[in-house]
Amino acid sequence: MPDTNMPNLKFGIGQSVPRQEDPVLLKGQGRYTDDLARPGQVYAVMVRSPYAHGVIKGIDTAAARAMPGVLGVYTAADLASYGTMGCALPLKSKDGSALRNTARPPLAADRVRFVGDPVAFVVAESRMAARDAAEMVELDIETLDAVTEASAAGAAPALYDDIADNCVLDFHFGDSAKVAAAFASAAHVTRLDIRNSRIVVCAMEPRAAIGEWEDGRWTLHVGSQGVFGLRAQMAGIMGVKTEEFRVLTGNVGGSFGMKASAYPEYACLLHAARALGRPVKWTDDRSGSFLSDQHGRDHETTAELALDAEGKFLAVRLTSFANMGAYLATVAPLMGTGNFVKNIQSNYATPLIEVNTRCMLTNTTPVSAYRGAGRPEGNYYFERLIETAAKEMGRDALALRRLNHIPSSAMPYKAASGSVYDGGEFSALLDQAVVAGDFAGFPARRAEAAARGMLRGIGVGNFLECTAPPTKEQGELRFEKDGLVTIITGTLDYGQGHWSAFAQVLHSTLGVPFESVRLMQGDSDLLIAGGGTGGSKSLMASGAAIVEASALVIEKGKPLAAEALEAAVVDIEFSAGQFAIAGTDRRIGIMELAAKHPGKLDVRHVFEEAPQAYPNGCHLCEVEVDPETGIAQVVSYTTVNDFGVVVNPLLVEGQAQGGIAQGIGQALYERVAYSEEGQPITGSYMDYCLPRADDLPNIGFSSRPVPATTNPLGAKGCGEAGCAGSMPAVMNALCDALGVAHIDMPATPEVVWRALQAKAG
Repeated sequence: MPDTNMPNLKFGIGQSVPRQEDPVLLKGQGRYTDDLARPGQVYAVMVRSPYAHGVIKGIDTAAARAMPGVLGVYTAADLASYGTMGCALPLKSKDGSALRNTARPPLAADRVRFVGDPVAFVVAESRMAARDAAEMVELDIETLDAVTEASAAGAAPALYDDIADNCVLDFHFGDSAKVAAAFASAAHVTRLDIRNSRIVVCAMEPRAAIGEWEDGRWTLHVGSQGVFGLRAQMAGIMGVKTEEFRVLTGNVGGSFGMKASAYPEYACLLHAARALGRPVKWTDDRSGSFLSDQHGRDHETTAELALDAEGKFLAVRLTSFANMGAYLATVAPLMGTGNFVKNIQSNYATPLIEVNTRCMLTNTTPVSAYRGAGRPEGNYYFERLIETAAKEMGRDALALRRLNHIPSSAMPYKAASGSVYDGGEFSALLDQAVVAGDFAGFPARRAEAAARGMLRGIGVGNFLECTAPPTKEQGELRFEKDGLVTIITGTLDYGQGHWSAFAQVLHSTLGVPFESVRLMQGDSDLLIAGGGTGGSKSLMASGAAIVEASALVIEKGKPLAAEALEAAVVDIEFSAGQFAIAGTDRRIGIMELAAKHPGKLDVRHVFEEAPQAYPNGCHLCEVEVDPETGIAQVVSYTTVNDFGVVVNPLLVEGQAQGGIAQGIGQALYERVAYSEEGQPITGSYMDYCLPRADDLPNIGFSSRPVPATTNPLGAKGCGEAGCAGSMPAVMNALCDALGVAHIDMPATPEVVWRALQAKAG
């Protein structure tokens, strides 16, 4: 752990320091991709397929080329020399065969596979000229039957000639024979069919990019989750060495997983930039975002839980169809396979896990990571199983959880998934949440609601999620001539507040004044390593890199301090930002020493890696339902969380609240729907509902941390945990209010009203 004995703890680890990024953003001084204007730039507009599935017979661009201001109209033939996009994971089916990848070109060449599939693009002197010309491109497409549900894809027309059954991966984990035996011997088995609805990411900032070609080198200005990894992807697509490619990212208005990977539009812009010798800019509109941004979730799952006569869990089994969309995104199969495995057990001692998932292609927008990326789903399935089993067996659901919690005395605990939990106090955390949320007072609140004609329910969402394991991450520290200290690292802030948190870490390790810290993340030319931001690992990766780099700075500083203080190096100590001769009051501050020796304290360090961590917690939610309209409202919400060492409680609470809001959104409001022909019928905010501020209650937040032992900061990650707890808490509360065994997300007023009518007969 870093030395936190600083003279001014106002900015140290553990303090609720307000985000230093906010004043710039609130004054409109942020620099997002669409704010950029490169000298001589021109504008691109994409031409997208209006059909979900069809053979491309021809594309007539003559009328578009003749439009005023048009500089070029491009189709797949123009970009045929470039590489393709696909899944980067080395996954195998249960028979040992490799994942059947899809090679997605920048523009569709032979056929279109979803509404929004890009088939051409226009570049013009102005955006409006490009848009007008794009509307003049004539598509001759012979339509084919489409499929939108993963469970129906096996019997549908093939999207690819070499994938006849539309199944790219038939995944299996677990010992089927042992699991079957556990179910056969069980005193009780609970079974639920659960739909994990498809989600539009809805980042505040639509995707945008500018492609440039100059002096034999490409530059891509783009919103991303990490420039180092995206540079490697894009260099591969364009067929060049990574040193011939540069990615620059400024401010990013949200991503939640969606902006992490390469997209077809980026290669198109770069091609046109070289062809025209001018920078080419593209900014999507919201309608385009609904079609082209990767979607999230979309699983159809049968979840089963086996229990013995005492209520102990014997085995859990998931059998799922995972919808991949029309093309495999970079990590598309991960959510319904490996992340189901790692997260289904949660914090319960379940000796056997089996996960069977068929990853299917459909004529829909490709699916990839969305906040939590399989982690909320695993917790949601198990929590719904526990609540249902308790009702079926006539048991108290809280007692059933406590009975099966992994005890602290069992740590480190090797889970059936293969994960090793290094610490946690799961029952104590549940007990604290029950007290904080006044579980005992709920009957009175339910009675009061009933007197008003409302149905009130309470739900618990215990959760434990496995973060992504931190990989190599850069931690570079530069002591600048202007008195600032620059942190260079390969994660990327797209709303998390990295500058503030990383500055707190550096302030605590080196005593560098908090206000003197500058953060640089968005230039691939400055990086030699970088895992990007995703999987709730940024602080464990960049924070650890900063801690280790700080130790190297201290070692480099001791000889310099010894010279300045006229002492032996072995007599130099460092504490609270000061180098001192042991046992004396003779000392020199680190900033003064850096000014005396420009560049000699600078460190470029790469943190190698660390195991994943296991944030956990308990959410307690209460909902009220109007039986006349079916409208459900979250009216009370309490959380107790174990995120390990919390560097900035204010930022962590904000991250939790954001995840909770998105979980509530999926539970009650959000769902992508398609027609039988594959046309999206929720393609705008007129049809797709997001939670508003008045849909959310005040969210109680408290911490019960057990520091992680697997990284230098003791942190566990927090960015996605809000979804993991909120989805089960809300849906358990809703089922309790309605008195039904199960209801699927999103529980819209129509769905709730119909459930009440069905219950009434």
